[in-house]
Amino acid sequence: MPQSVTVRVPAKVNVQLAVGAARPDGFHDLANVFLAVGLYDEVTATPAGDLRITVSGADAALVPLDATNLAARAARALAARHGREPGVHLHIAKDIPVAGGMAGGSADAAAALVACDALWGTGASRAELLEICAELGSDVPFSLVGGAALGTGRGERLAELAVGGEFHWVFAAADGGLSTPAVYAEFDRLTPAAPVPEASPALLAALRTGDAAALAASVANDLQPAALSLRPSLADTLRTGEEAGALAALVSGSGPTTAFLAKDAAAATAIAATLNASGTCRTARVALSPAPGAGVVGQRGA
Repeated sequence: MPQSVTVRVPAKVNVQLAVGAARPDGFHDLANVFLAVGLYDEVTATPAGDLRITVSGADAALVPLDATNLAARAARALAARHGREPGVHLHIAKDIPVAGGMAGGSADAAAALVACDALWGTGASRAELLEICAELGSDVPFSLVGGAALGTGRGERLAELAVGGEFHWVFAAADGGLSTPAVYAEFDRLTPAAPVPEASPALLAALRTGDAAALAASVANDLQPAALSLRPSLADTLRTGEEAGALAALVSGSGPTTAFLAKDAAAATAIAATLNASGTCRTARVALSPAPGAGVVGQRGA
């Protein structure tokens, strides 16, 4: 049994987020095209007498340390399935924006599952881990899988997608977060008769061929009007990135992080510099996609 296991897990951007009307269970049917991007959290699991969460990083103070933390819930769920106590210290090194629409909490849950499975030697299959992921939240399965995938249902049913090249992104973090339930509630108010969500064939083809210009012409986020309604200042950030040369600008997921697709690495660097100097965001960073899903990057033996 190892003394510690460290798992790295990527952020995500939704290059298409098509949202249907609210279901009786309160969720929404989605056609959600996920793309994992090279901004990462790391979760380190070490043996402990009980379950404990610690967090480091720029937004550490915003992460809950109690039972509501998704990583803590993941550890408990895996332990319960294998008839053991969830005795583990999970340290989360945050680099994904918190409450930023990039699935940081979901990423930590997926990483915690992989780390605890390796630490405890539970030998869970990928199918079992994905099943637990789906129980924890709609974005958690993709954090385990990485790469690119189409999520249907409420986003938890995944079909992996081929990606034919690298895409260059800039992500601008806003001050403060946005509540995902609040954004969906605003979507329901603004869109009382949402159509059945469907993935865009043109967007899937652009991913498959690695064509950044074609992807830029196809990206879409049905939650963007709701996010802008709740946080109008995001429009200034989007406009600044577009004027700096972004091929496409959109709110990432439920926001408030904004995403900008660039034609190449040099363009991404220039867009980030413009955004950082503009005063319209807290910080802007470049990242490549696709990125691999949650995986062990460090382990200390017994």
